[in-house]
Amino acid sequence: MLTSKAKYALRAMIDLAGQPGDQPRRPVFIADVARRQDIPRRFLENILLELRKHGMVVSHRGKAGGYALAKEPELITFADIIRAIDGPLALTPCTSATAYRRCEDCLGEDACALRQTLTLVRDASAAILENATLAQAAWGAGPGADKTSSAA
Repeated sequence: MLTSKAKYALRAMIDLAGQPGDQPRRPVFIADVARRQDIPRRFLENILLELRKHGMVVSHRGKAGGYALAKEPELITFADIIRAIDGPLALTPCTSATAYRRCEDCLGEDACALRQTLTLVRDASAAILENATLAQAAWGAGPGADKTSSAA
């Protein structure tokens, strides 16, 4: 299950991606994002620090400071954000594509009745989350839609 922290991270990142004007990567005050998205400010500060460590946001100091996306919103996926906050998308360690490890109680991966099904679940959910970008979410287009077709 997606944690509250990951949901807040997704909402905050969509907020940053959806900033009006011709500079979608301009700094935004944490307090403004927290208010708009109804996220506790201290919690949001911790989330943005974690996202900064993963290279998804940058921080700017000073009067016009705040947080901004580190790259274009078309290049940041829901999967990137969830992995940064919650870790692997897989339901079990042995089905993770990014953080594989054998399950502690494993009797043998080849004979595991769970592994095949959970690998299919991981593949399906990863395919959706890796194709859902901040740009699509911020601009109201679903996964697979491009920016130009939603603007027409």
